[in-house]
Amino acid sequence: MILTQCAVCATDLGLTLGKKCGRCSTRYCGAECQVQHWQEGGHDNLCKKIKKAGGAEQYNANTKYTEAVAVAAEACADDTEGQTCFICTQALHWKTKEGLVRGCACRGTAGFAHVSCLAEQAKILFEEAVENNWGEKVVNERWARWYSCSLCEQRYHGDVKCALGWACWKTYAGRPETDWARRLAIEVLGNGLFGSKDNEAALSVQLAELAMKRRLGSREENILVAQNNLANTYEKLGRVEEALRMRQEVYSGRLKLYGEENERTLISANNYASTLVTLERFEEAKSVLRKTMPVARRVLGEGNDLTLRLRWNYAKGLYKNSAATLDDLREAVNTLEDAGRTARQVLGGAHPLTEGIKGDLRWSSRAILTAASRK
Repeated sequence: MILTQCAVCATDLGLTLGKKCGRCSTRYCGAECQVQHWQEGGHDNLCKKIKKAGGAEQYNANTKYTEAVAVAAEACADDTEGQTCFICTQALHWKTKEGLVRGCACRGTAGFAHVSCLAEQAKILFEEAVENNWGEKVVNERWARWYSCSLCEQRYHGDVKCALGWACWKTYAGRPETDWARRLAIEVLGNGLFGSKDNEAALSVQLAELAMKRRLGSREENILVAQNNLANTYEKLGRVEEALRMRQEVYSGRLKLYGEENERTLISANNYASTLVTLERFEEAKSVLRKTMPVARRVLGEGNDLTLRLRWNYAKGLYKNSAATLDDLREAVNTLEDAGRTARQVLGGAHPLTEGIKGDLRWSSRAILTAASRK
């Protein structure tokens, strides 16, 4: 996690509380823990090393990045065997000796790369756009290389997403808190940790991000983004009522800011409906989705990731309802079959969305058989 806790007792310090080592900025809740860490925790041997790396936050980011890259390369080892990086054209990275990864929608021999190469590419492309003053649209497109593939344009997922999250944070952590690239990087890190299912660490990062944005007076949309990401993590940790309250606030806020056809509003509607399904408030979920799905299909298209997710949630709202009729169940199966075919064509069979739809198709098909046998 980023450094929001005491290095000795793990007391939550947020971004402003407690004490720091005067040399390396390692954080403590007070003098007692600082002395204990020096005398018993090995800090006397690490302090100079941490300072040399750029301070406690940078040292922690560097360490976590190295660990995350190793995990991602190991997770992708079977898929990447015999392949080469599309950026440096080597199988083993010349400097870091890391293996290859692929965590997007590329198929065949496309999309294999080293995390280090992906990170260097993202850094160079982003800095080029900023230095040449190429405008917000281009800058945002270049920034997207930190979390999406330059070949297939799909977002990275799983351990690869986490490794790139640490790569991004490592790159910008040393900048001032007010620097906007640093503020974007903490969001990429939180999403990366969430993507690798390290939800406790993601929660710590996202709470720190939201507190920072509020303290710095960020734009309303930036606050809503942080709230949305935090709601995702609350739900994964089983804190669903907290997640629902935050999702409702985000959906309402974006509806007022952008209107119903904006992609950010559609994302919020999908997230809100998904949490309603989790809480078995099926009629409310279906009401939101029936208004939203036609808009997404018209504005974004049938093969868009978000359109597919809206349809997936709608089908879950149908078949998971204990009061579902046979017609409801048939509609759910038909929706999942159609969305599943599109997902395979656009994202590939191994993508988490494709696999998720496939799993719910099995369950909804069984629900039809069970309901039919009762008649």
